[in-house]
Amino acid sequence: MTTISVIIPTFEYGRFLGEAIDSALAQTHPPLEVIVVDDGSTDETPRVVASYGNRIRSIRQRNQGLSAARNAGIEAARGDYLAFLDSDDVWMPRKLERQLARFESDPALGLVHCGAETVNREGRTLGIHLSGMEGWVAMELLRLDREVITTPGSGIMVPRQVAIEVGGFEPGLQPSEDWDFCYRLASRYRVGYVREVLVRYRLHGGGLHLNIPAMENAMLHVLGKAFRSSDPNVLALRAHSYGRIHQVLAGCYFQTRRPGLFLKHMIRSLRHDPRKLLYFAAFPIRAAARLIAR
Repeated sequence: MTTISVIIPTFEYGRFLGEAIDSALAQTHPPLEVIVVDDGSTDETPRVVASYGNRIRSIRQRNQGLSAARNAGIEAARGDYLAFLDSDDVWMPRKLERQLARFESDPALGLVHCGAETVNREGRTLGIHLSGMEGWVAMELLRLDREVITTPGSGIMVPRQVAIEVGGFEPGLQPSEDWDFCYRLASRYRVGYVREVLVRYRLHGGGLHLNIPAMENAMLHVLGKAFRSSDPNVLALRAHSYGRIHQVLAGCYFQTRRPGLFLKHMIRSLRHDPRKLLYFAAFPIRAAARLIAR
């Protein structure tokens, strides 16, 4: 029987952790093991972990970050496949079953992801995401134009040997370690997709996606790695990708009312891709609308 190891990294999310573990244990295709990696939590996380006894495997380490926690889970895992679940998210019962079926229909795939539902802290639905892509998707990831791999932190399953082959997750890249891992993998393997909502992705005030400077540093680092390639197809996207990431960062800094950083990234975006001029031309109108709204 094909086996699956579930890896749940966690840090200070004891209030959500039990729900995540329960959703992993309730799968219609039972996992071989559920590995919870506590990355040095000081809240109720150790008590929550202990309450499951031998139903789960637990690893506790000093705080080293999300990538190190996932890598510890990869090293400890014994399953044929690995499924990652962030400790503030929840799986639908057929998540592992449906993804495994996709692998069994096409064993050459290196990753299978799935649709997701975003929810708020209380569990109220905020949106449904079913626009993920499959096939050779590395170039689409580089374009940064659309959602390619849905909720990679909790929505992906990969063969254990593939995760080892690509080197796991690079430490120090939060919140872009998922993009980096998926890009490195998608550069070598085709990706599969299950167009069903199989993950509930929780948005709340503690999410790392809200840290714009961290996102800036991490994404510029991973793009720098990607464009060290000698592949002409990759290099042809360089101006587009850098124009796009600086466009995104400019928009984020505009929303958080940091005009100096907005201008800095607007200029960088236009240097890489002058076609962004029409996009930025609309910002005075948005600023005026904000003043009127006050």
